Amino acid sequence: MNTSAEPEPTRSNAFASGPPVRQLFRDVIADRLPSPRPPQAAMLFDAEADPYRDDQLFLGDFYNEILHQDTCQPATAGGLALLAALAVDDRIPARHRFQAVDLLFSAATVADRHLAEAWPATPQHTGPDSETRARSAVQAHVPHLLARWSAECPAVRLALTGLAVVFPTDRTLPALTPRLQTFLHQHPQGTDIGDYVRFALVLAAQDEDQTLTVTEKLTDAYWRGTARGVPTRARPLHLLGQMLTKVGAALTLSRAKQ
Repeated sequence: MNTSAEPEPTRSNAFASGPPVRQLFRDVIADRLPSPRPPQAAMLFDAEADPYRDDQLFLGDFYNEILHQDTCQPATAGGLALLAALAVDDRIPARHRFQAVDLLFSAATVADRHLAEAWPATPQHTGPDSETRARSAVQAHVPHLLARWSAECPAVRLALTGLAVVFPTDRTLPALTPRLQTFLHQHPQGTDIGDYVRFALVLAAQDEDQTLTVTEKLTDAYWRGTARGVPTRARPLHLLGQMLTKVGAALTLSRAKQ
């Protein structure tokens, strides 16, 4: 549905139905993204798109509308603006900000990760143009996202670390080591967070031989590896994606136990 044809919602006339997270997302997007909005915003503003009474059901469908089953569609690049807006708003709980940044990482690396998984075959269900546009869309949001580092919680900083590695600059790479010192002290090698942070720093060093050596070491230990013939960039990003997913799952489990 074309959301550009809809009237601008206000606090008084916004739909009050749906699970709490849908209402919260709608408020944030209404404040941060003026019309016309990407088509995925219809899930927030269209009354007909509200069969949900459960946060998790809504979140699963909403995120899938943006990055459909970990593949980029023509509308994916536009929908990433919704994730970026949610990721920088303090009204959004940290776990959802983490998820938004994690999905931005996934969209930016989908071509590399699928190449690594399918090698030497050609990945199926790919859209090179959509993948390129999605990657460029994420890159455009990265400076604003990284600017929030000092204000962010540790969990979101871990997700931002992935984006900093995917889109390295002369400014961001030198800043990673001091920014990650706390994680290095608190999470030793051999832990999920400790290994993720240390591997991200290896990638930030941009030493191809070291990157491949550490990639081999980690995948031989306990991660799903890839063929040695996979292009150098794709192998470590495939591994980093696995690691970030596991870190996110561990953080979710830890919160559930509290």
